[in-house]
Amino acid sequence: MSRSTTKSGLRLALVAAVAMFGLGAAGVELSPGDAAPDFDLEASDGERYRLSDLVAERAVVVAWFPRAYTRGCTIECKSLAEKGHLIREFDVAYFMASVDPVEDNAGFAEENGADFPLLSDPTKEVATSYGVLHEKGYSKRHTFYIGVGGEILAIDREVQPATSAEDIAAMLGELGVARAASSDAESAGAE
Repeated sequence: MSRSTTKSGLRLALVAAVAMFGLGAAGVELSPGDAAPDFDLEASDGERYRLSDLVAERAVVVAWFPRAYTRGCTIECKSLAEKGHLIREFDVAYFMASVDPVEDNAGFAEENGADFPLLSDPTKEVATSYGVLHEKGYSKRHTFYIGVGGEILAIDREVQPATSAEDIAAMLGELGVARAASSDAESAGAE
């Protein structure tokens, strides 16, 4: 067993322990190369999304945000809503995610014209497993880029809300994520 395999296994065990026992996010820090923790979350569009199903076919972007209806989160959501066409140029499912109740995220999505789902994690288990749960109970503003198969390709911990869509599209290009077929470009969001 290689050292990197052992290290990855230990990280996954720690993530699982944190999720099971609610130890808090202090000791969890995922890195590129780690397996992304699976999730099955309800979204603002009334659907449920399971990461393991999504990454079987395409890359996934999960943009964690602190709280619906706050200034920075509104700016970020509007960026993704107004310039989401840049992201849809890639074969990727993309989401914003928070620990807000689904009802709050649904209203927030509607208010900001979001044409992509906002995931809700009110139990905070998924936020904890991703290491984004702030000690004050909301999620940190971090964006995860997850490749086909479920490996974390990159993590942006310095998200700029106003340029979020452009930054996500640029990172997808840098990571070499496949482009959406031109005939599917309009519908390549999180379906």
